[in-house]
Amino acid sequence: MRAVVVNSFGGPEAVEVVETEVPEPGAGQVRIRVAAASLNPVDAGVRAGVFGGAGRIGLGWDVAGTVDAVGAAGAWSVGDEVVALHYGMAKPLGTHAEYVVVDAGAAAPAPATVDAVHAATLPLNALTAAQALDRLELVPGRSSLLVTGAAGAVGGYAVRLAAHRGTAVTGLAREGDEAFVRSLGARHVTSGTVAERDFDAVLDAAVLGEPALAWVRDGGRYIGVIPHAEPASVRGVRTGAVEVSADGARLAELVRLLDEGVLTTRVAETYALEDAVKAHARLDEGGLRGRLVLVP
Repeated sequence: MRAVVVNSFGGPEAVEVVETEVPEPGAGQVRIRVAAASLNPVDAGVRAGVFGGAGRIGLGWDVAGTVDAVGAAGAWSVGDEVVALHYGMAKPLGTHAEYVVVDAGAAAPAPATVDAVHAATLPLNALTAAQALDRLELVPGRSSLLVTGAAGAVGGYAVRLAAHRGTAVTGLAREGDEAFVRSLGARHVTSGTVAERDFDAVLDAAVLGEPALAWVRDGGRYIGVIPHAEPASVRGVRTGAVEVSADGARLAELVRLLDEGVLTTRVAETYALEDAVKAHARLDEGGLRGRLVLVP
């Protein structure tokens, strides 16, 4: 099969499409024939060596496709349409391939209302947003939340999920994204000044760090999206960062919300698997609204 890997760190030119053996599922695993797999900023970080590792490293975390082999009897059968998160900074094979093996507990039934290309954009970003909100322990109807990067993939899901739960959400986003962020359920949107100590919690999807911490009231909460990169606690503000984990049950809940129309997906462009280098170059250009998706 073909798979996208890096054998040395660098820019888009470090990306290679190689021929490799089709992986076999072990006990508690399933093999998925990949229909689509999105390209995320974390893939660019892995490619550049931000997270370390050595030797051949496979790229790709999100997948939508069809179960084509199972390691042992379990919840999945050959032919099931699924989505999954394949977690790992330095794994030998990722989801940017024709086949991928994942833990059975990482998969969820595929959405019924969108195609595989759109479904592949859901797992990493929606799970990150949901798990970050869990860490903030917001009280519906009482807590106020500021989401930075509110028009981005993680930030957008965070705004929508929090608003759906009854939280008063303010989104920080570029001026041109105000209408979109409001459509997600934000009560207020700003592109400029934010009052200090004005929010019970901040979800810092834009990775602003200390400036965003200043917007949290004394004793509030701050959650970032890069593990171990959160600012130090001040004024009794509890700080932390979400490290996304594969959770098929939680992913199934997010799929249900997608099928109910609560969540929406955004695809910027699609690329053939053999054009992975071009996709990475486009990712590095920035300015995207929606995800790039590789299609084997």
